[in-house]
Amino acid sequence: MTKKLTGNIKSFAIITFGLGVFALAWTAFLIPHRITGSGVSGIGALVYYATGIPVGYTFLAVNLILLGLALKILGANFGVKTVYGVIVASTLLSILQSYINVPVVEDKFLSTIIGGGLGGLGLGIIFTEGGSTGGTDIIAMIINKYRNISPGRVILLCDIFIIGSSFLVLTDLEPVKRIETIVYGYVAMALQAYAIDTFLSGNKQSVQFIIFSKKYEEISDKITMGIGRGATVVDGTGWYSKEKQKVIITIVRKHEASNIYRMIKEIDNNAFISVSNVMGVYGKGFEQIRH
Repeated sequence: MTKKLTGNIKSFAIITFGLGVFALAWTAFLIPHRITGSGVSGIGALVYYATGIPVGYTFLAVNLILLGLALKILGANFGVKTVYGVIVASTLLSILQSYINVPVVEDKFLSTIIGGGLGGLGLGIIFTEGGSTGGTDIIAMIINKYRNISPGRVILLCDIFIIGSSFLVLTDLEPVKRIETIVYGYVAMALQAYAIDTFLSGNKQSVQFIIFSKKYEEISDKITMGIGRGATVVDGTGWYSKEKQKVIITIVRKHEASNIYRMIKEIDNNAFISVSNVMGVYGKGFEQIRH
């Protein structure tokens, strides 16, 4: 019980940190330069540019409406972490925006890069703990129920529309400047998506080793006892020689691959090895299935 409670506290602490990074990206780098990014936070930015209403207020209101629609239409059971993420994100956006009134970085392009990258990093941290900030993914789920359109395409179209709408909102700027700001928004959107993917796949990338060696017992023992990873030995037949042989299959983190290479070289320098990247590994020692 205590272990579970400690794990939950740690998880919510990490999510809170991620939300802080996400809110800082918007309030310190994007909003001061009137850049509209993706998602509900982008809608909040548009409302702020048009009316002066703080982004956090709109972020909370829109997400509560979307959550209500999802519960009614989809009957979805959104977890505590999603509700927590929405509430804390809107709070942090409001607090930080009240203190940050000028751009932290004067250069608009540099602010776009930092803001997009930090926003993606914050969301990546949140996603690793199963958290969420609500947003356009809820719209995607609702549309997907009635139309055979992939959620990824819906989210992309929503983001393109949200950022493009800034052309109609920033009426005090010349058309050329408005178009320039839209381009910055798309750059921030792309950087955010790239940062999320990079963060989520970075330390979690895994590789699969298929090892052919007559010293399969020593190698298998070294993998399981020395490195702490599982190994499976299967029977094989070399079709050219027609000889029976043992084949070792093991999956490790990418950063552990060098240890496997070194260990195999020490035991059997003539071993035949095949190495391949794997899309995802779920189970003991790796990831939990969250889908």
